[in-house]
Amino acid sequence: MEFSEVIRRRRMVRHYTDQPLSPEVVERVLSHALRAPSAGFTQGWAFLALTEPADRARFWPFVPTRAEQTPTMLDAPLVVVPLAHKNAYLERYAEPDKGWEDRAEARWPAPYWHIDTGMAALMMLLTAVDEGLGACFFGIAPEHLEPFRAEFGIPGDYAPIGGITVGHRSPDVPPHTARVAERRRGVADVVHRGHWGSRG
Repeated sequence: MEFSEVIRRRRMVRHYTDQPLSPEVVERVLSHALRAPSAGFTQGWAFLALTEPADRARFWPFVPTRAEQTPTMLDAPLVVVPLAHKNAYLERYAEPDKGWEDRAEARWPAPYWHIDTGMAALMMLLTAVDEGLGACFFGIAPEHLEPFRAEFGIPGDYAPIGGITVGHRSPDVPPHTARVAERRRGVADVVHRGHWGSRG
């Protein structure tokens, strides 16, 4: 698929069939995440991939609102939880070529461990579209994070940034409403050329 078409088609898909994914497709979705950029080439991320029905069933209680509002999300054959590893960045930037030996989090203008893991998540979303599939990124509420960690053995220094479902779109996926088109911001609304407020 042409890249411009991948971008045009990308949307959050919440309705899936239970058709399985081939192992090769699953591996492409996961391996393409590793091509995301990362500060200092730290690659401070990890991914919990849930492909077995029993493992996915263990996951959904930790996002109860999502499961209740759109139960067809539970049909997705792949769930991935991207995990950000802050300490990897603090350690990487304490190395001689960076020199932040104090490992101070205050040196970071933004939490790049979250940014980079988010970029990796986007690579998975785009790969899904390129494979002719649907995908959705969604949050995990703070009150469910610690029970989730305990259930899946996630180390304390890895932070889940959300979840991703990947699967075959249901044929009756609801179309975008007119309200979505009305809300979509255009280039002229968000791009400032040369100086804030200059949009020509």
